[in-house]
Amino acid sequence: MDITARLKAEVENRRDALIALTQALIRVPTLNPPGRNYREICELLAERLARQGFAIELLRATGTPGDCEEFPRWNLVARREGARPGACVHFNGHHDVVEVGHGWSRDPFGGELIDGRIYGRGACDMKGGLASAVIAAEAFLATCPDFAGAIEISATADEESGGFGGVAWLAERGYFSPGRVDHVIIPEPLHKDRICLGHRGVWWAEIETKGRIAHGSMPFLGDSAIRHMGAVLAEIEDTLYPLLAHKHTAMPVIPEGARHSTLNINSIHGGEAEPEPGSTALPAPCVADRCRIVIDRRFLIEEDLEEVKAEVTRLLDGLKARRPAFDYEIRTLFEVIPSMTERAAPVVRSTAAAIEAVLGREAGYVVSPGTYDQKHIDRIGRLKHCIAYGPGQLELAHQPDEWVGVEDMLDSAKVLALVLAELLA
Repeated sequence: MDITARLKAEVENRRDALIALTQALIRVPTLNPPGRNYREICELLAERLARQGFAIELLRATGTPGDCEEFPRWNLVARREGARPGACVHFNGHHDVVEVGHGWSRDPFGGELIDGRIYGRGACDMKGGLASAVIAAEAFLATCPDFAGAIEISATADEESGGFGGVAWLAERGYFSPGRVDHVIIPEPLHKDRICLGHRGVWWAEIETKGRIAHGSMPFLGDSAIRHMGAVLAEIEDTLYPLLAHKHTAMPVIPEGARHSTLNINSIHGGEAEPEPGSTALPAPCVADRCRIVIDRRFLIEEDLEEVKAEVTRLLDGLKARRPAFDYEIRTLFEVIPSMTERAAPVVRSTAAAIEAVLGREAGYVVSPGTYDQKHIDRIGRLKHCIAYGPGQLELAHQPDEWVGVEDMLDSAKVLALVLAELLA
């Protein structure tokens, strides 16, 4: 039996173990926010990987956003050295999950197995992928114990809120430097027959319009910041949206609508603060002296970030020039440059060959509409050979009754095991 057939069989023999591990991970409710049970899930994985000969590091990202004594930001990095020098392949998965939300018909943290699907918050995004990576490594070690190089597996915090307490913190400390790691695969749910090469860029900003408070019965004595914001929104609608619709990328972004530049008004707040839930008090009669919106601008690899920002500031400056008493402030909240790994990279070629060997069809190549932790591996770690590949359907992420298919996880684990064989054995 050749190595491909042996690896496939080793993964298949671990079907029950894969199901059990995925269920165990789902049953640890690592909700972010606020950041619950991070240590518990890292210890669960640490115990398992230590039995496979991995050297374990449990690392707290002290001082990162959200880190505190009640909700510390814990990360796991596990490394297994090979029999001789060689490359290092790193599987990185985030262990945090988003809020449950409404509309569930299953226990969000039950990990129920029903008709070949495992249900639960994080099943698809991305505890099923993390479990598949662990099983792939175990199958590879059983088949190729004298491999060259090293295997690393990390379970990291806070990807759902930017990754600053996880991959970014680790990258700043050299854990994703080219001197330590050669290839990174992030098993995000992009479908088992597709390789995600990267993601679009993002600029989040807060725009505030200024006004002057006055009695609501005499609004002419004040200046409404909400009316000024209405003018901003109208200008975005009439000027900026048509401009963005004409920007198109050659990146293989999915879905098709994300091949254009996009802008979302994430939130709007103006005037008096919202009353506390359950309050029956009436608002005071005041003219709003402040109004804020948060914008979420996704941009393309062909665009320059400074020009992306300038498009908005030109719009605002134009309003200031022609609208009496108009004034504003703008503040950047978050920015990420687009990232895309070359299709000729060894990790891409190896994964494509493994997909064809397991599924019998050519791999597809996509780019994510939103960002994920590749941004930190690329921009902070300066490591270019990074992709996302894993089981699950992206459309199920963050949805009620989220699930991951057992067969999809098995196929993805086979692909990942074959990638290890290609790059290390």
